[in-house]
Amino acid sequence: MDSSGFRSGFAALVGRPNVGKSTLLNRLIGTKIAIMSDKPQTTRNRIRGVLTRENGQVIFLDTPGVHRPKHRLGDYMTRLALATLQEVDLVLFVIDVTSKFGPGEQVILDHLQGVETPVFLVINKIDLVSPRELLPMIDEHRKRYPFREVVPVSAVKGTNLDRLEERIYATLPEGPPYYPADQVTDHPESFIVAELVREQVLNLTREEVPHSVAVTVEEMTPRENGLLYIRAVVVTEKESQKAILIGREGGMLKRVGQRARREIEALLGSRVYLDLWVKVKKDWRNREPILRNFGYVED
Repeated sequence: MDSSGFRSGFAALVGRPNVGKSTLLNRLIGTKIAIMSDKPQTTRNRIRGVLTRENGQVIFLDTPGVHRPKHRLGDYMTRLALATLQEVDLVLFVIDVTSKFGPGEQVILDHLQGVETPVFLVINKIDLVSPRELLPMIDEHRKRYPFREVVPVSAVKGTNLDRLEERIYATLPEGPPYYPADQVTDHPESFIVAELVREQVLNLTREEVPHSVAVTVEEMTPRENGLLYIRAVVVTEKESQKAILIGREGGMLKRVGQRARREIEALLGSRVYLDLWVKVKKDWRNREPILRNFGYVED
C-alpha cells in the first residue's frame, strides 16, 4: 500500500463501564470483535480492532472501563486502561449522554491533564435524548478539558460515525499501515472464541456470577466431518457458582453453549462443535499466578 499521504496510528477508547465502548468499536470495525453486555466491566483486556481505509489505518484499543477496584483483577483493569493513555496517538473519551458526570469521568480527566495526546470527547447514545439537551452538556465538558474535538454519536444507530471516522483520520500522523488491509484484529481466534463464550455467561447470569467467570479455550481442532471441535473451560470461584452455571440438568450450560456456538460460527464461517466444561478456582480474581495464566498481566 502506498504510504504517500497515508495516515496511521493507535486510538484508545476510554471511559466508565457501560458507556458503549465495545459497541462503538464493533460498529466502527464493521464486525464483532469485542463482547457486549449491559453489565459493567465487560471488557477485561485491551481489545484491538483495525480499521483500514484508502486514506489511512487506525488501530482501536477498547480498554476496560475505569472503576473503583474490589479485587486484583479490577485493579489490573483500571491500571491497564489509564496506562493506555500514554501509549497512543489519539484518545477517544467516551461518555454516556444519559449519565451524569461522576467520579469515574473525573479520574480519567485527572490522568489526561498530563497527556499531550489529542483527546476527542465522544458523546454516545444521543439517540436517547433530544438534540437541545446536547449543547449544555458539550459546553460543560469543554469547561473541564480542552478537547480537540467533540463528536456526538449513537453507536447503536450508527449516527455520526462517519464524522467521527473522518476526524480520527485527519488527526493521526502520516505513516504506513501496521496491518494488512483485510485484518480486523490481531487477537488469535481462540481469544475471541473465549470472549464470545464469556459474553453469553454475562447475558444469562446475574449478581456476582458473571463477574466471577473467566473462559479459556483448551483445544480448537478441525474434524474430518467438517466440524471445528472447540473445548472451552468456564472458570468460576465457588461451587455454588458452578452449580448455577451448569443449571438444572445442565440447562444453563446448554443455553450458554447454543448461543455462543451461533456467534462463533458466524465469526469463523464454519460449523462448530462447542464442548463446554465448568471448573472452580477459588478466589481466582485475587490470585496473581492465575491472573497471569489467564492473560491479565501488564507488559
